[in-house]
Amino acid sequence: MNETALSREEIEQLVANIVHSKIHAAIEEFIKRNDQRAKELSLIERIVRVEEELRALREIEIARFEAAEKRFESLQREMNVKFESLQREMNARFETMNNRFEALQKEMNARFEALQKEMNARFEAVDKRFEAMDKRFEAVEKRFEAMDKRFEAMDKRFEAMEKRLTFIQWFIGIGFSLLTLIVALYRVYPAR
Repeated sequence: MNETALSREEIEQLVANIVHSKIHAAIEEFIKRNDQRAKELSLIERIVRVEEELRALREIEIARFEAAEKRFESLQREMNVKFESLQREMNARFETMNNRFEALQKEMNARFEALQKEMNARFEAVDKRFEAMDKRFEAVEKRFEAMDKRFEAMDKRFEAMEKRLTFIQWFIGIGFSLLTLIVALYRVYPAR
């Protein structure tokens, strides 16, 4: 039995060695044959994984872009709301400024009109004064004309008086000359 057992052990060992060498050879041959297929399968599996990863990355990127776009849209809406409110506020300020300027313009126009009326009244008063002075000058001029006429009349009187005085002077001169001549003749020819 021992021999058979040994031989069984030996047989088992032999069978194991044979099987092992055959299986090993078959596996090597299978591996060699299927190594190319395994590489192809590995590559295909890797490509599939890469494609899945790319698809997952694409989906993640799309989701991120959509989220970013939603953020930008919400920011855009917020900015639009802020700009619209700012625009409304600026328009309201500009309207109040326009109202103030219009009120100032009206007030300034009223002041200028009042000033213009006052200036017109003053100028009219000055014009009236000038007209009164013109009338006074005309009256003075008439007086001067009257005085000129008086002086002319006086000149005529003086001329007439001068003629009279000249006549009287000549008359007296001739009279004295005649008297002197008569006295001189009377002395030269005494009354005999």
